Amino acid sequence: MDTTLQDPLVGQVLDGRYRIDARIAVGGMATVYRAVDTRLDRVLALKVMHPTLAADAAFVDRFIREAKSVARLAHPNVVAVFDQGAQGAYVYLAMEYVAGCTLRDVLRERGALQPRAALDILEPVLAALGAAHRAGFVHRDMKPENVLIGDDGRVKVADFGLVRSVDTVTNTTGAVLGTISYLAPEQIERGEADPRVDVYACGVVLYEMLTGAKPHTGESPAQILYKHLHEDIPPPSAAVPGLPVDLDELVALATARNPEVRPYDAAALLGRTLQARAALTEAQLDAVPPAAVQDAHSSSEDRTSVIPRAVASVPRPLPAEEQLNRTSRFEMPPPPPAAPAAPGRAQRPRRGMYTVIAAVILALGIGAGVWYINSGQFTQVPLILAKTEAEARKKLEDAGLRVNDEVRRKYSAAYDRGTVMDSDPDQGKRIRSGGEVTLTVSLGQRIVRVPDVSGSSLDEAKKELQKAGLEPGTVTREFSDEVRRGDVIRTSPTSGTQRKSGTAVAITVSKGEPVEVPDVTGKTPDEARAELEEDGLKVEISQEQVHSEHDKGLVGEQSPGGGASLAEGDTVTLKISKGPEMVEVPDVVGMKVGEAKDELTAAGFEVDEDRGFLGLFGDTVESQSVEGGEEAAKGSTITIKIR
Repeated sequence: MDTTLQDPLVGQVLDGRYRIDARIAVGGMATVYRAVDTRLDRVLALKVMHPTLAADAAFVDRFIREAKSVARLAHPNVVAVFDQGAQGAYVYLAMEYVAGCTLRDVLRERGALQPRAALDILEPVLAALGAAHRAGFVHRDMKPENVLIGDDGRVKVADFGLVRSVDTVTNTTGAVLGTISYLAPEQIERGEADPRVDVYACGVVLYEMLTGAKPHTGESPAQILYKHLHEDIPPPSAAVPGLPVDLDELVALATARNPEVRPYDAAALLGRTLQARAALTEAQLDAVPPAAVQDAHSSSEDRTSVIPRAVASVPRPLPAEEQLNRTSRFEMPPPPPAAPAAPGRAQRPRRGMYTVIAAVILALGIGAGVWYINSGQFTQVPLILAKTEAEARKKLEDAGLRVNDEVRRKYSAAYDRGTVMDSDPDQGKRIRSGGEVTLTVSLGQRIVRVPDVSGSSLDEAKKELQKAGLEPGTVTREFSDEVRRGDVIRTSPTSGTQRKSGTAVAITVSKGEPVEVPDVTGKTPDEARAELEEDGLKVEISQEQVHSEHDKGLVGEQSPGGGASLAEGDTVTLKISKGPEMVEVPDVVGMKVGEAKDELTAAGFEVDEDRGFLGLFGDTVESQSVEGGEEAAKGSTITIKIR
């Protein structure tokens, strides 16, 4: 059944201009329709935001603001935005209509793609993203669903820079599982989004095109997010044996978990992609992966009919601007040669044509010379970080570079012992062919001994630990009869223990010999102060006064209380008594003993029983020491006589 018949917008004219003919797709943020611009008489795609989101004014403002910005991004591989508007609850974008399919459709039909087809798709995508990155835009949601492949072979990137619902990542629908499969670690962990998040997503898309599967899978979004944060994207050759190492390195470079290792934007990744393509043979480019659907078409040529085959790539890196424009459209095979002229009709040579040919040859020669001066005599330092020294040397030599005999060696917690932690120039930098690269090799984690800082002041101990390559950890304090107040008693780990540099060392500091706090409640403030200061303690009189059993003006409460242990110089806080709090005594005569005690206790009194001889077996209150209704100090004792 045609679901578009159930859509209330189908058949309507939106904003008096756009006649909606059919529904194309439904997403979490909007529905996309095929429509006709009745004013200009052209077919276009209309993206209408869901009414629930359109109710959020801030969301709509941002949607419109970013749509206007993207509309200024003119690139043949970006889906163009023509117009933006609203009618009632419907907020919409009018965009270029691309007749064809998405990359997701291609992957669903083919399973996996040949390397040539994968690169034919990736290059125009990177061209679009590269142009956008240089214009200040970040896509933030690159995935196969947003790569459109037209019937004419043109590849276009959709949904460029448009806003998305903040709760997308936590949703558990299948569509969202697909989206989070392409999120970079820094997007997940810190919410950061610069051009390198698009580079990461393109690396994941390339992996999926080469293997037919996503690199990280799980039963829940949390599992997939965890893998992106803690596991590297596996090399495609692990899933498709025989894939060239150049493609493994391209995926590893684009999907490095550390964004600093990735190319800084899509234009830089495009340059590395062109280099990788140039290094592959025709057989490697056309190798059919095991996951490809073999019986979908009858011939090898027909198997790539959705993706028109490009002519052979120029086997050299191009300037960035030329890269961004070169892949704007798939190049179709050249047309067949013209039919020979009819017999007897000799064609006269055309002098103008010879002039054009000579000019073209001259331009090509000049272009080749310029290219060689600017790029041809240079190469790039290959990916060598985290490689062993031997592996790095071989990769540099294979790239036509020399290795400086003087290898630098440094301690590092991030790189295993014997692996390359840095190079000069850095990996990915341009260097003249035959140039020299200096390696820095890790000595591994530095092992140090914990110094003996016992008896030192806390500040001195911290400096000694840092000097030894350790970090001062938590500081605890305890009493000591032997170590002076403020000096270090011991460390954990203890002195002489071997630990990795950067390890935190806990420090225990002496509070000196303990002082027992005397009980000064009930004394005058002056008497209490003198007694406490005589024991080496400081005194603070609180402004707050309290009710107590002691007379008004005397010390009613102290903190800490008598008998506690303090260090010399510690402070005891005193609160002055307002006198006892007077409360009304309940009348319990005639009550059962248990009931009377409960009522008196609830009123704040202590209870004492007077049974005498006659009351030994009694259970009723005969009288009470303070008559019911009279007032007594709260906390004082009421005696009840039992009969």
